[in-house]
Amino acid sequence: MRASPWRERWHSRDGGWCLRANRLCMRRGVLRYFAVVSRLGDGAFWYALMAWLVVRDGLSGLAAAAHLAVTGAMALALYRALKRWTRRPRPFAADVRIRAWVAPLDEFSFPSGHTLHAVAFTLVAMAYDAVLGWVLLPFTASVAVSRVVLGLHYPSDVLAALAIGSGLAGLSLALVPIGSFF
Repeated sequence: MRASPWRERWHSRDGGWCLRANRLCMRRGVLRYFAVVSRLGDGAFWYALMAWLVVRDGLSGLAAAAHLAVTGAMALALYRALKRWTRRPRPFAADVRIRAWVAPLDEFSFPSGHTLHAVAFTLVAMAYDAVLGWVLLPFTASVAVSRVVLGLHYPSDVLAALAIGSGLAGLSLALVPIGSFF
């Protein structure tokens, strides 16, 4: 059975955008920047944020860190289930012209777990302290872009992760309102 013409066009555009973005890593500075951002997005940045919140704010920081940790656990379970269900090959595995500039953490592409976590963490953290947005929003945008530039995700993987992460953060904040953790 053939895919619809609309779906074929979308997949072609998605792959084309990924290929063009991936070529940016031929510039050493671009590669270094996005490789570092991607590595920090593996978790180190978020763990440091949680620790900093506790040190800075004591018990209220611990509540924020705990909320972030619970949101992160929910995000992990959700993105793993989606990856097992969709089993979308990564761009570099589907197109030999696209290079994986860093090693992926798992086999499949959809959705971007880095982006999903970054968006969810950013929105929850900003609910506790909106001023964090000055650091978190540019970092989260860089994480999202890094996934495509490094050849690990299609733009649609990142856009879907943005929507899923936003929804997850909203659900997390609705279920555990600020100030109700401890």
